[in-house]
Amino acid sequence: MKAPQRIKSIQSRIASSFVMLVLFTALLLIFISYRLSESAVRETAESYTSELINQVNANIQTYITGMKDISLAAMNNPNVREYLASADELEPAQLAVLKAKISDYFHSIRISRKDIASINIFGAGGTFISDRSNAELNPYIEISDQPWYRQAKENQGQTVISSSHVQPVIKGEYRWVVSLSRELSGMDSTQGLGILLIDLNFKVINDMLSKLDLGNRGYVFVIDREGRIVYHPQQQLLYSNLKTERLDQVLQDKHGSFVVKEDGASRIYSIKNTDFGWKIVGVFYENELVDNKKQMQLSFAIAGLLCLVVGVLFSVVLSRNLTRPIKKLQEKMMEVEKGNFDIRVPVGHSREISGLARSFNVMVLKIKELMYQIVVEQEIKRKSELNALQAQINPHFLYNTLDSIIWMAESKKHDEVILMTSALARLFRASLSKGKELIPIATEVEHITNYLKIQQMRYQDKITFALDIDRGLYPYLTLKVLLQPLVENAIYHGIKNKEGAGTITITGVRRDTRIEFQVKDDGIGMDQSKVETLLTSKEGTRSRNSVGIANVHQRIQLYFGTEYGLSYASVPGSGTSVTLVIPAVHADEWQRVEGDVP
Repeated sequence: MKAPQRIKSIQSRIASSFVMLVLFTALLLIFISYRLSESAVRETAESYTSELINQVNANIQTYITGMKDISLAAMNNPNVREYLASADELEPAQLAVLKAKISDYFHSIRISRKDIASINIFGAGGTFISDRSNAELNPYIEISDQPWYRQAKENQGQTVISSSHVQPVIKGEYRWVVSLSRELSGMDSTQGLGILLIDLNFKVINDMLSKLDLGNRGYVFVIDREGRIVYHPQQQLLYSNLKTERLDQVLQDKHGSFVVKEDGASRIYSIKNTDFGWKIVGVFYENELVDNKKQMQLSFAIAGLLCLVVGVLFSVVLSRNLTRPIKKLQEKMMEVEKGNFDIRVPVGHSREISGLARSFNVMVLKIKELMYQIVVEQEIKRKSELNALQAQINPHFLYNTLDSIIWMAESKKHDEVILMTSALARLFRASLSKGKELIPIATEVEHITNYLKIQQMRYQDKITFALDIDRGLYPYLTLKVLLQPLVENAIYHGIKNKEGAGTITITGVRRDTRIEFQVKDDGIGMDQSKVETLLTSKEGTRSRNSVGIANVHQRIQLYFGTEYGLSYASVPGSGTSVTLVIPAVHADEWQRVEGDVP
């Protein structure tokens, strides 16, 4: 499966960049708005719950303070103090009268306050007075083992408020109460005389807290300093472990709030401490305290979506306007790419586009001028090279060859005259090659063979030559008159100055996509410094009968590329070897590509 192409157009990139920017901004705006609305909801809920809990705290505080005042009044009642201080010294009749007075006093207090369930005094030696004269102690419990009794003894006269519990003290009664207890002491405050117990009707606290409005699922509960439940609207579920509360976190947090996320909803605990050790905890759910939270979020989402749509439309329009002149410039460039250099881009857009258009117009004009100049120069160069090639058969060579023919004719060497004249004619014919630059290697071989025959006949026994060129190379193409300058260089600078005869060997082979010719002589050779200048100096090895070797090297590279050309190797006194490398171009292949085969 073909991989999808990446977006490359400027318009698409500008549009996509704007869309991404708008999308990011819209999402950021929606997120911030959501977080702000959520924070506002939470702050509103916390503020509302805090005020509600403060009010509850004030009510409970007043309620408990009233109970403390009652306990102080009871403790300071003369009859109560006389009873506790002198119970062992009074006559039974006196004691009964005193107990009746105290019971009536407690009864008058209880009936005036519906929030009081009972008032009792437990003296030393197991004495007992209640607000009801007929009340009897439960024989199955030990008063001194009750938590409220032990805590009152431990606090030595300080008021103790218990958590909610079932009170089993009175026989036949099991009321759900909150107990206020304190130890009563004598005038010197050194000896405890008894325990005052005031049971507060739990129903009053239940009615006070259950009517609070904290949403459909919100509620208030109260715990004591040890984490025991004083009040909870689902107290039975807690005792049966069907419901749990974060009591450990509540105990650790003195004042404040914390958030608990359960079942996808945020439950917030708001805590208030009382002066007597209780903690009043309000629990509320954010999504219930502010009814329009979802509507707010939906409104922000719709606003963000509208911003996104407007931003996308704006991005498309803006990117189109920005890229329209660039697209026009691109169209003009494509025309130039097709070869039309009579193109002009109108200048009339923004400063940057105008500058780009002017630069493009100048560039096209310069390219047109340069191309014309290159065409002219190449044409001149082509003619110069052709003239140089034609000049290979220069007047000196022709004069010497004709002089040799005349000499052989005078000497009655008719066969030699015919042979040299025929070789000279074929040499001219191969050199002309109908004006084409590329010729078959077979033609080049014929040319160099005739040239060597003429030179061999001129120098008689001075020169011998051998050709070992693979006949499979004959259909391949080469530049004309490449080998002659190399052979001429070998004759005039290698063998001519050597004592005795010399041999020139020419080989030709194909190696992969290349064809290599090698012209080797056993002449006087040359040193390395001379070898290094052969291909760099146009005057190097130039004689009156030849163009320079560097010119041959440059002709090959100009036509075929810099990876082709000549390379020399020479040892003084041992001869010189030159390797000529050209690409393997078959005549049939060249005809299909160029339609230009000799």
